[in-house]
Amino acid sequence: MPDLQPFKIEVAQRIERLPPYLFARINKMKYEKRVAKIDIIDLGMGNPTDPTPEIVVKKLSDAALDPRNHRYSVPNGIAALRREVAKKYLNKYDVELDPETEVIATIGSKEGFSHLCLALLGPGDTAVVPDPAFPAHLYAVAMAGANAIRVPLGNDQAFLDRIERMIDGLFPAPKLVVFNYPHNPTAMTIDSDFWPRAIEMCRRRGVMIISDFAYGEVCFDGYKAPSFLSTPGAKDVGVEFTTMSKTYNMAGWRCGFCAGNAQMVKALGTIKGYYDYGIFQPIQIAAIVAMRQCAPDNVAQCKMYEMRRDIVCRGLDKLGWTYEKPRASMFVWAKISDEHLKGQNTIDFCLRMLDDAEVALSPGKAFGDAGEKYVRIALVENEHRLRQAMRNLDKALNPGAKRARKPARA
Repeated sequence: MPDLQPFKIEVAQRIERLPPYLFARINKMKYEKRVAKIDIIDLGMGNPTDPTPEIVVKKLSDAALDPRNHRYSVPNGIAALRREVAKKYLNKYDVELDPETEVIATIGSKEGFSHLCLALLGPGDTAVVPDPAFPAHLYAVAMAGANAIRVPLGNDQAFLDRIERMIDGLFPAPKLVVFNYPHNPTAMTIDSDFWPRAIEMCRRRGVMIISDFAYGEVCFDGYKAPSFLSTPGAKDVGVEFTTMSKTYNMAGWRCGFCAGNAQMVKALGTIKGYYDYGIFQPIQIAAIVAMRQCAPDNVAQCKMYEMRRDIVCRGLDKLGWTYEKPRASMFVWAKISDEHLKGQNTIDFCLRMLDDAEVALSPGKAFGDAGEKYVRIALVENEHRLRQAMRNLDKALNPGAKRARKPARA
C-alpha cells in the first residue's frame, strides 16, 4: 500500500472569517452539568419557556391534519399571512404595506436577516453595526463576505453623529446600517423622534437601513416601541424585521417577517427562492390566528415579563450591580461590580457562576468589546426560579454576608 498523505478538508473562506463563538465554552459546561443531573437555572438564552397560546396550537394541529398543507409552500409566505402582517402594521402603527411587494415571510427573523445580508452585501462592502450587538448582526455580514464596522451603541443624536463620522471616513461608503430597538442585549430603547433623524441621515448619505424589531411588542410601564416603518420616508431607505417568537411565545415555530422597501424585499425573495421552500404551511396558518386573536395573550405576557424584570432588578440592587431598568425586551443588562468580577473577563465570570451559583448568564463580551464587565440576564424563567437564581448569585458572591433568619412558623 502506498503511503497516503492526510486528507485536508478546506472550508470556505466565509467560515474562516467568522469571529470566535464565545458562548461555546459556557454551552459546553452547561451541557455537562445537565448530564450530571445538576439543576442549572438558565438565564443565558433568550428562549421563552412560557407556552404558545392554546388557540394557536389547536389551529396548527387542525391544519397539520389537512393533507393539502403537506406540500411545499411558497418561499415568500402564503398570501393570507402576508395580508395579515400588512393589516397588523396598519392597525398598530398606521403603516400601509402592499402585501404582494412589501412583505415577505421568513423562517424566523434571524434567517431573514442573514439572507438579506447575502442579497445586499458582498466582498468590499461595509455595514455599520452597533457595539454591543446581537451576534447574528455581525455573523450575517461576515458570511456575506462584507465587513462590519462597529460603532459604540447609543439612542441619541450623539450616536447618529458617530455613525455619520464613520461614513465620512470610509471609502466606499457603507451600504447599510443595522439598528435594533428594543435592543438585544442591552434592552436600550428609543423614543419616536429617533427614527426621523436616523432616516434623514441615511437618506442623505445613500445608506440603507435594516431595523431589527424582534422585541417591539414586549414593552413595559406603558412604553410603546416605535416602529421604523411608522416614520414617513422609511420605506424609501429600508426594511424592518419582526417575529412571532417573542410576541406570541412561538420561538421554536420559526416564523418571522421582513417588511418595507420593495426592492430590498424582492432581493430577499430572490435569495429565498434559491434556498428554501418556505415555512411549513400549518405554521403559517396558525400564525394568522395568533395575529388575529392573541393580542390579550401578548398583553398578559408583557405583564409577566415586567414582574420578572422587577424581581431581577431587586436582586441586582442587593448585589450592588448597576443597570438601567428596561422599558422593553426580555433582558436586563447589568454591570458586574468590580468586587465580584475580581479581575476576570465576563466569560470566565459566567463560567464561575455556573460552578458556584448554578446559574447561567450571558457574558457581555460575547456581544462585543463594549459588553465587557456586563452580563445579559434573560427573563425566561418563572418568578420562583428567578428569585432562586438571585439568591444563588448572592450566596456565591457574598458568602460571608449575614442574612436575617426567617422566624419559625408556629
